Amino acid sequence: MNVLYLSYDGLTDGLGRSQVLPYLFGLRKLEHTFTIVSFEKKAPYKRDRNAIQKLVDETGIKWIPLKYTSSPPIFSTIYDVYKLIKTVEKIHQKTPFDIIHCRSYITSLVGLRMQKKYNVKFVFDMRAFYADERVDGGLWNLKNPIFNTVYNYFKRKEVEFLSNANHSISLTEKGKNIIHSWKNVKNQPVQIEVIPCCADLEHFHPSKIDLPLQSDLKSKFRMAEDDFVITYLGSIGTWYMLNEMLDFFKVLLEKCPNSKFLFITTDKPETIVPKVQERMIPLDRIIISPAKREEVPTFLSLANAAIFFIQPVFSKSGSSPTKHGEMLGMGLPVIANSGVGDVDRIIEDTNSGILVREFTTEAYEKAVNQIDELLKIPVSTLQEAAQKYYSLDEGVKRYNSVYKQVCSQ
Repeated sequence: MNVLYLSYDGLTDGLGRSQVLPYLFGLRKLEHTFTIVSFEKKAPYKRDRNAIQKLVDETGIKWIPLKYTSSPPIFSTIYDVYKLIKTVEKIHQKTPFDIIHCRSYITSLVGLRMQKKYNVKFVFDMRAFYADERVDGGLWNLKNPIFNTVYNYFKRKEVEFLSNANHSISLTEKGKNIIHSWKNVKNQPVQIEVIPCCADLEHFHPSKIDLPLQSDLKSKFRMAEDDFVITYLGSIGTWYMLNEMLDFFKVLLEKCPNSKFLFITTDKPETIVPKVQERMIPLDRIIISPAKREEVPTFLSLANAAIFFIQPVFSKSGSSPTKHGEMLGMGLPVIANSGVGDVDRIIEDTNSGILVREFTTEAYEKAVNQIDELLKIPVSTLQEAAQKYYSLDEGVKRYNSVYKQVCSQ
């Protein structure tokens, strides 16, 4: 199939590299042709454009980067949509495409338009519940009449995308079930394929551990052989609950004084250290360090277990944390909170971690008391869980199946 892939995230962003290109490289091997239009932010584009260009050139993918407009709010996005419409029209007139694959809601405004105007097959790759994410994350205050209007506009468009798309993609079974319960979506049950945020399980594998680097890091971070290390991977951002993770760690320290908390993040220490000090957690128990992508498996290998707490709000029903698959791939059991996407179901189905159901001292103590059992989980069990739910190969197969179904309609 000749596919036009639209992403409002840049290929030079972390998301573009982890959640766009790996799928398209896999699909390219299945003989699909791709043109990618993405919106690139100035700093990462300047830094990484040559590396990304080399990757897409080697794979035979055409890349059209557009400049991302950041301000003023709302009007900048309208302008970007206008630029995208003009670009897509020009591409289609020169080389008509079979499918327009739209990542999230902004690009789907153009996908729906092209479907109606040219009868192009439209794949709505929704990711999560975009408008609700903006509200839950505090980015759109519904008391503000402008943001209230924008929110309601995108909720209407959400229904229109789902009702008209030739196929939709959800990151979670939970999200799919929610959509199928909506009475205002036409043609129910609409066709939805569940494809989570898959992980590159060849990269996130114990075989990628650099033993000399591992030794250097243990020395640098002053890790003793009997230290119990939990780790968090990635930026803290809007959704990840730093306060609650530190509260958990403080309870862990009471039982295991030799515990350390390793943050593998590009976030500045100033975003974490004040919260640590508020809780009177000794700073020598906290390690904060960035890592290059090729180094991340080695950094993760320093830990005995991994942790992530995410706000359990409605919009997160449709979210799939990429770090979950990466941690499991490295053979790390996971401590996570309930109420986020399919995380509950995956942990319970695969016996690959501990679910914290409330953000209370009692719940943390209960989880800490289960850690001895957690550490008995075989590495093979954890890696099998990663393969079952987060395999990139399986994700590519599911996208390929969607393309085939769409073009047979």
